[in-house]
Amino acid sequence: MQKRVLIAGGGPAGMMLGLLLARAGLRVTVLEKHADFLRDFRGDTIHPSTLQVLHELGLAEAFLRLRHTKVARLAAQYGDRQFAIADFSGVRARYPFIAMIPQWDFLDFLARHAREYRGFELRMQTEGTGLLLDAGRVTGVQTSAGPLGADLVVAADGRHSTLRTAAGFEVLELGAPIDVLWLRLSRWPADPAQTMARFVRGSLVVMLDRGDYWQCAFAIGKGALGEVKARGLDAFRATLAQLMPFAAERMAEIRDWDDVKLLTVQVNRLRTWYRDGLLCIGDAAHAMSPVGGVGINLAIQDAVAAANVLWKGDFSMPALQAVQDRRELPTRVTQRVQVLVQNRILAPILAGEADAARPPLALRLLARFSLLRRIPARIVGVGVRPEHVGSPAVAA
Repeated sequence: MQKRVLIAGGGPAGMMLGLLLARAGLRVTVLEKHADFLRDFRGDTIHPSTLQVLHELGLAEAFLRLRHTKVARLAAQYGDRQFAIADFSGVRARYPFIAMIPQWDFLDFLARHAREYRGFELRMQTEGTGLLLDAGRVTGVQTSAGPLGADLVVAADGRHSTLRTAAGFEVLELGAPIDVLWLRLSRWPADPAQTMARFVRGSLVVMLDRGDYWQCAFAIGKGALGEVKARGLDAFRATLAQLMPFAAERMAEIRDWDDVKLLTVQVNRLRTWYRDGLLCIGDAAHAMSPVGGVGINLAIQDAVAAANVLWKGDFSMPALQAVQDRRELPTRVTQRVQVLVQNRILAPILAGEADAARPPLALRLLARFSLLRRIPARIVGVGVRPEHVGSPAVAA
């Protein structure tokens, strides 16, 4: 309880790390700049590896009592043909499915259980705006409410991290040929039951089942929002209706462009995730593409790995390096797969180069050979080098 960790960012990485370190007996303060977690169009997929972490904490069954949707298979529709692309039932996991749940419910759940430990503190409406330094070592954070000292600062404040910028870390940009437009459409009982991607030549939408509505991710070329808007809202609705003919009459629910939110896709990572007194995890260390929806999964895995190293209170440079050494390979491999999918499959489809009568080879192979569908299921659901809770439950 003599060691204090200050975590900037109350997203999945920050909240999970805060829970684990408080559970291990450290003093933890998590800073969240907003007044609540209610922000739409965030990643809402809780993967089998994250469910396993919750199980190891004794929280999985309580979590699964929250309202959620189970996704055991992923499919893609290319033109008029449907292709199975991932089957989680073939993955060795205690929970062989993805739980779709609003991220704010997941974060509220973690915060509620973290508050059971006396060393945990969550400060809402408090943003980390800069770093406190002493002879080059990070000793705390300058916040919107004043300076806060700490033995270790963890930047978990997202892909636009203020703290990693203040620290001067080098960012390696891997590039992304796409951006994503998020929107909602109501879901009717007769709608298709499956979460899936739908392709037509020049367009792509991913439909995520949220129970009473579809959260839709409409892919566009990088920086092409201006062109989309120039063609007009009616043309945008017509393209969506072509992709989702069962929902054509619901396109009027997109009343204006305010109902469409832009996600600027980034794929990058830091060359070095740490400096004396500071560690970056989650999107602050590596921004992931939305391909596969694995961003939350990687963030949670980072938090578990960091807690496994840091719970003893050793915040030395070798300890911080050990966290990066543990998590860098999974990050590199996952990003390499995402970039490959972006460049070889998504970009040609959006450019209208793909033959509408001949789906990409990858889709045809996955549809033909059921064993192959375990590969994307493993990558998406479990990931590379899954982490297990090694930090103890010391605190009451």
